[in-house]
Amino acid sequence: MTRTTLTVLAAAIGLAFGATAQAEGKMTKSDQTNAEAAIEADYKAAKNNCEGSGGNAKDICEARAKGTERVALAELHANYKPSREARYEVQVAKADAVYSVAIEECDDKAGNAKDVCVKEADATLVKAKADAKVDRVAADTQQESAMKQADAS
Repeated sequence: MTRTTLTVLAAAIGLAFGATAQAEGKMTKSDQTNAEAAIEADYKAAKNNCEGSGGNAKDICEARAKGTERVALAELHANYKPSREARYEVQVAKADAVYSVAIEECDDKAGNAKDVCVKEADATLVKAKADAKVDRVAADTQQESAMKQADAS
């Protein structure tokens, strides 16, 4: 991935974390609805900004916009109804967002370079999803251990 892509993805994830930090605490249903509307508006604005681009650059821009939207929605859900599963879904949404952009960037390449790019993107996605699953299982195991220890006390 190019440095620009990584910078944009880091900024998007940072913005999503900023929304998460603001959403800490108890969210009401109306707070969630308002946040969903804001996320949708941000997505539409980002997608409209892609209209100035052409060809694959437009596809990359749209993939970034959609990925940012999906991550923000997953984080919103995780804040509204916190759970290990919701945190897992956030990690998967982030992995999918990075993957979508990477695949679109691979379209700029040809031949063997494109094949290698796609395989690297696939491998990165598989690793990120596996890491998310390991985190979820570790949290489950840790909770079970804490419960057993509490019962023993």
